[in-house]
Amino acid sequence: MPIQFERTAWREHLLLAAKRPRDWRLGDRRSGLPFTFRTPPAPYRDAAHALGPGFCCVCGQPVYRLGWHVDLWATGPNENAVWHSACVVAWQLWNAPSSQIQLLRRIQNRRCAQSGGRLWRNAEVDHRVPLFRVWSKHRHTPWPGLLDFWGLPNLQVINRDIHAARCAAEARDRLASGSTNQFMKTNTT
Repeated sequence: MPIQFERTAWREHLLLAAKRPRDWRLGDRRSGLPFTFRTPPAPYRDAAHALGPGFCCVCGQPVYRLGWHVDLWATGPNENAVWHSACVVAWQLWNAPSSQIQLLRRIQNRRCAQSGGRLWRNAEVDHRVPLFRVWSKHRHTPWPGLLDFWGLPNLQVINRDIHAARCAAEARDRLASGSTNQFMKTNTT
């Protein structure tokens, strides 16, 4: 029963996506907006779109008893809550994917996603599509689809030496294309 409930809840999330705000903006500490592209877009955490107590600050839907998406007890929204239980777990995964390294290792059969070799003890979690590239090339993707870049579809575990080489190559590419300067211009305007 709970698995079916979760599938239905997430299906409703996708159906309501067209009604949600779609902007992904960066700011500074005064604006209250995230000031790095590493923070996943969550329009309902932005004061301009926040719905207040009783509504989730991640998905914007009403929060019911025990942080559920559905009111099984017919008591109405919980006016003290601002997070769903599932949205808390998702937010933690999006912001600290390395905390789920054991799960990711198991999903990948303890194999490096880049080399195919055995994962070492010092293996690291990496995004398949780097987040700086998401900011520069995919930021106009509709909001729920944009979150895939922070979730499991875009995460991989790779060995540390391969990760270091990959990061160095990405830094060279950013420097050559000038995307670092482009990010700074976008961030300040």
